[in-house]
Amino acid sequence: MTKISLKAISTIIACLVVILIVQHPCLAQANQTPGNTPPAVHDDKTPPPPPPALTTKDDTVAKSASKSTNAEILAELEQMRARIQELEARLKDQSGDVASLPPAATSATVNSDGSPVPAVNSIAPPVGTSSISGGLSSSTSLVVQADQTKPAKAEPFAFADFTWLNGNARTKDSPLDTKYFTPEFRADTSYIYDFAHPMDHTLVGSSESGRTGEVQIQQLGIGGDFHVGNVRGRLMTQFGMYSTMTPRNDASPAVGQWNLADAYRYISEAYGGYHFNVLHGVNVDAGIFMSYIGLFSYYNFDNWAYQPSYVSSNTPWFFEGVRVQIFPTDKLKLEPWFINGWQSYGKFNHYPGAGGQILWRPKGWLSFVFNNYGLGTDTLGVVGRSRIHADYSAEVKYYDRPDQFLDKMAFSVTGDAGCEYGGGVACFGTRNGHPKQSFLGFMVYNRFWFHKDMFGLTVGGGEINNPGRYLVLVPPINGATAASGTPYFTANPGDPYKAWDASATFDYMPVQYITFRWEYDHRQANVPYFAGPGGVTPLGGNTGTPTLLVPGFTPDLRKVENRINLALLVKF
Repeated sequence: MTKISLKAISTIIACLVVILIVQHPCLAQANQTPGNTPPAVHDDKTPPPPPPALTTKDDTVAKSASKSTNAEILAELEQMRARIQELEARLKDQSGDVASLPPAATSATVNSDGSPVPAVNSIAPPVGTSSISGGLSSSTSLVVQADQTKPAKAEPFAFADFTWLNGNARTKDSPLDTKYFTPEFRADTSYIYDFAHPMDHTLVGSSESGRTGEVQIQQLGIGGDFHVGNVRGRLMTQFGMYSTMTPRNDASPAVGQWNLADAYRYISEAYGGYHFNVLHGVNVDAGIFMSYIGLFSYYNFDNWAYQPSYVSSNTPWFFEGVRVQIFPTDKLKLEPWFINGWQSYGKFNHYPGAGGQILWRPKGWLSFVFNNYGLGTDTLGVVGRSRIHADYSAEVKYYDRPDQFLDKMAFSVTGDAGCEYGGGVACFGTRNGHPKQSFLGFMVYNRFWFHKDMFGLTVGGGEINNPGRYLVLVPPINGATAASGTPYFTANPGDPYKAWDASATFDYMPVQYITFRWEYDHRQANVPYFAGPGGVTPLGGNTGTPTLLVPGFTPDLRKVENRINLALLVKF
């Protein structure tokens, strides 16, 4: 933006004053008086002509009126001059403040959880105010309201660049943004090389990948954010493998009619809402939105790794219901939920789910996420069994040297704890013959960035203990789903399941909108769970119903899985 000097501003104001004087009605009338001529110009040596000797009564009245008019004009000019000096002083002060501000910010986009991806050092003017931007940095507005200069209220999480976070898109702008719509495109295409070479090309135990030895579109998302005044909405599709895998992990469509799995199959996010201009913003949204339990994002482009550990892969990616996002400050978000249930399109039994998230980013290098869930009776067919869960994460950027080859390092740590109680199970140990049904796990990842964030390396892993297996993904044996279950891998109260994993991920990111990813994964469980060479599909394809044993067929399940993930990820 072209800068305008204070001297130029003063000149412009002075010209405006002269124009006002010339157009003053008193002077305009005087100029229109017949016989009125401009005064003669004299040098210093020539004396002015003497005044007329005789003065009539009319001349006396005219002179008196002229003196009065001139006095009023002089008074007005004095007031204008004082006002000009005041404005010049204010502009000078503002120029000093702006000179110390950081460079201009890039455009903000939206996180998958609905909160804005921060625009670095951006300050947005409040609704209903005007701004003067001439001569100021584009990252700051001089807000003028009721003849007073006031600082604009900071946008949530806009005080620093948080694109380094795991689970947060690293794009810093939206190149296709418009006044009423911010479009978004995502493409996730992968190739999975499984060292077990399952004959049916089926991968077990992952909500991010489903088939091996093939190039598959995992997710193709087309949508974006709508914003008309304070009314808002978001739509994002999920064509590809996600449109099959995500609904099959939700058992709630088995309750009642209208096939909810098909109704929502191609939608990952769909909600409408309203933004209230209170505090630092309050959003009320209803529909399907990202849950963000488990730290990793539902979209692999946003993550440090392709295959997250169990505490993320086995916990919810989405909720359906109503959420309220409250931003008391620009560093804190409080988000209560009223939802159908635990990652479910519908409600399993009589009670809905309730919970919420606290997102706190006190510094540009530090972020905390606290998720809590409870109340819901989320076990299909067991009316009296309720679930509670807590998921807490911290992310720390402990090294930031943009001028070095190794330019950034950060780590994330996540802890999960939950249980089910009632309906024949207990949270803490065996009680009255009811076995313990719980979930306990953690995951830790460390990320390295190289050569101005062009390359990335992530190492990490985690572990879970989930007796009762109520959050273990059901292996798709003979077409089994979360609703059907399978007799080949039971989820009875107290059934043990312990597992751990480790991974190493290398990323090449030539521009902010694309990632080329190579990843090695090792996963291991205490019971046979992963697909072996024989696969998990009968030789003649799916036979009968998945709830029954197939004569002469036994799925090939192993305790260990090793694979390589190759992915091309796009987001703009």
